Amino acid sequence: MRLPIFQIDAFTDRVFGGNPAAVCPLAHWLPDTVMQRIAMENAVAETAFFVPRGQDYELRWFTPEIEMDLCGHATLAAAHVIARHLDPSVESIRFHSNSGELFVRIDAEFITLDFPSRKPEPAQAPAIILEAFHFKPTEVLKSRDYVLVFEDEDTIRRLTPDRNLLDRINLDPGGVVATARGRDVDFVSRYFTPQASIFEDPVTGSAHCSLVPYWAEKLGKESMVAMQLSPRTGTLHCRQQNDRVLLAGKAVTYLEGQLTLHPDAG
Repeated sequence: MRLPIFQIDAFTDRVFGGNPAAVCPLAHWLPDTVMQRIAMENAVAETAFFVPRGQDYELRWFTPEIEMDLCGHATLAAAHVIARHLDPSVESIRFHSNSGELFVRIDAEFITLDFPSRKPEPAQAPAIILEAFHFKPTEVLKSRDYVLVFEDEDTIRRLTPDRNLLDRINLDPGGVVATARGRDVDFVSRYFTPQASIFEDPVTGSAHCSLVPYWAEKLGKESMVAMQLSPRTGTLHCRQQNDRVLLAGKAVTYLEGQLTLHPDAG
């Protein structure tokens, strides 16, 4: 059996930027074990699989190790495949996922994700997290992820967290996001997941479900531009809208091809 497969760089307008995700459009679901093996073989942070449901789609995300309940950049990548490769006339998409319904708007410039807001609350981080980051944060908050707020953008750029220390604490299904006000954008961030195969995620849409409500309140703004300062970097146009977070970005196709599943793949 041959299946289409794409690799998309999300939250960027250039190949080799943003966050890469594999996307596999399906006519019907494969066994979970097969999708997990495909994700492992793809060896990127996330692989998105979707199947049609009437006019909508069901969407699932797999890392090389586990199935995730939400992945922003792979959702953007899946929407890019639908809008730019499968149905160029589409203007909106509704995905059904383990995190509920996810709405996507398409225009000529941006793909906009409509995600649930996850406002972080003040928290006390485990001492080992603070030790691993070397710099002292000005605030610590928690939602799915620990959110460490630092003094400025330069501090975010200089961070070299100790993975050996972070490996001692189980943060699944979340991680640690470091953030600060930006110089040329409203805020910047970096995202670390010690239990994942890729320690620093290049661009993390789901982490912005917590960052956007925090910075919207802090800056007194509903609309903001954010940059994730990983080596690949990525830009997100963000908006806080009641209990939802709107994340707009671009994506580019790096690879389009087919994968071959043999009868004994399951």
